[in-house]
Amino acid sequence: MCCSFGFAQTQFEMNMEAAASYRKADKELNLVYNQIVEEYQTDTLFINCLRKSQRLWIKFRDAELRVRFPHTEHRYYGSVYPLCKYGLLEELTRYRTKTLRAWIDGERCDICNGSVKGKY
Repeated sequence: MCCSFGFAQTQFEMNMEAAASYRKADKELNLVYNQIVEEYQTDTLFINCLRKSQRLWIKFRDAELRVRFPHTEHRYYGSVYPLCKYGLLEELTRYRTKTLRAWIDGERCDICNGSVKGKY
């Protein structure tokens, strides 16, 4: 049974929509990252650690993409590959953004918060 409120969309359009959604998530990640850098700018040790962490996260993100789609010939996965690729990148990026937000929003006060602001 087909749903009556759906609409036809080409694979190309779905791929482009997924890419745009990923770019939006990446833009949000960069805004959060830059906000943290601005807020903690006087803590140079923290900023250096944050930068190192972000570089490693990017390597992790890229490695996750490669392990999910190990074949370098993208035609191997068919025309749906960009949709899947950008979907995974968006998921990983949104999770990283959520993780970084702790330095802006704070977390419930805990002795193990480390450099994350505590909130009560």
